[in-house]
Amino acid sequence: MKILLFFVCTMLTLLCTDVTAKTLVVYYSYTGNCREIVTTLTSQIQADVLEIQPAEKGLKYEANNYALGTQLLNAIKANPNNASSYPAIDPVTTSLNDYETIIIVTPLWWSQMAANMQTYLFNYGSQLAGKNIGLIVSSASSGISGVVADCKRLVPEGKYFSQNLWINHSNHSKRAILIQNWLTSINYNTVTGISEAKSTTTAPARIYDLAGRLLVEEPSKGIYIKNGKKIIK
Repeated sequence: MKILLFFVCTMLTLLCTDVTAKTLVVYYSYTGNCREIVTTLTSQIQADVLEIQPAEKGLKYEANNYALGTQLLNAIKANPNNASSYPAIDPVTTSLNDYETIIIVTPLWWSQMAANMQTYLFNYGSQLAGKNIGLIVSSASSGISGVVADCKRLVPEGKYFSQNLWINHSNHSKRAILIQNWLTSINYNTVTGISEAKSTTTAPARIYDLAGRLLVEEPSKGIYIKNGKKIIK
């Protein structure tokens, strides 16, 4: 009887797991740093990628002491609820209905989220309600609190991961290990229900119960997550 009960519970758990859960990485990159971060990130996880592009090409946002970039940010700040305040971006055809987790990779502009990424989130933020939201910010030196505030203003109903990742100029070359540590710290595989992740380095096995709690040692029986994979004993 106990064996039968265990089998039924196991099958119910597997049936309730969303095996179709998918991740989308959305990014905007002006200098190329965010593009490199996305390349590194997608070498460690399974994800689709969407690049945000400005509608007007060839603009020099940093020219004249960042005059244009500042102008765009000030327009948004003056009237953040008006669509005309945001710079135009290329049309986006990716359906957010196909994804449970969205990881946003964006530059920081003068302590704020880059204007073009703000446009995307203004246009589609309502479709991100209830989805897992991760935020990775690239900057020269400034802290990322302003970017986090912009993201939560534009996507107020997102289910944000417990930590955001800040990759600045001084540690950009160490982004692979920073990303790997971040994915571990937010329990990425457990929270998203994604059972497979790629890794570029060898790390000690990490074992979690189905509630996402880290276990000290491998249990003798039961259902648990080991290195992102569901194990049944």
